Amino acid sequence: MSESMLQTVKDYDDARPGIPGEHWLVLGAGLAAWLVTRRHRSMMVRTLGLMAGTALVGRAASGRDGISKALRYLPVGGGIRRY
Repeated sequence: MSESMLQTVKDYDDARPGIPGEHWLVLGAGLAAWLVTRRHRSMMVRTLGLMAGTALVGRAASGRDGISKALRYLPVGGGIRRY
C-alpha cells in the first residue's frame, strides 16, 4: 500500500463522524475473528485471524486517534504528539 493511499484512508477516517458504540462493534469484530479462526486446520488462517483480531481489539481499545492518544497521559508518553 502506498504512502499516499494510506494517508487518504486516514484523512477519510478522521473526517467522518463517529458512530455511537463504534468501539464496541470493532471489539466484537476482533473477538469474532479470533474465535472463528482459532481452530482452523490451516496455520496461515489461524495466524491471519490472530493478526486481524489483535488489530481490531487494539483499535477498539485505543479509539480513532490510535494508541498514542492513551500513551500521552503516561509518564513515558509525554513526548508523543499526533501527526
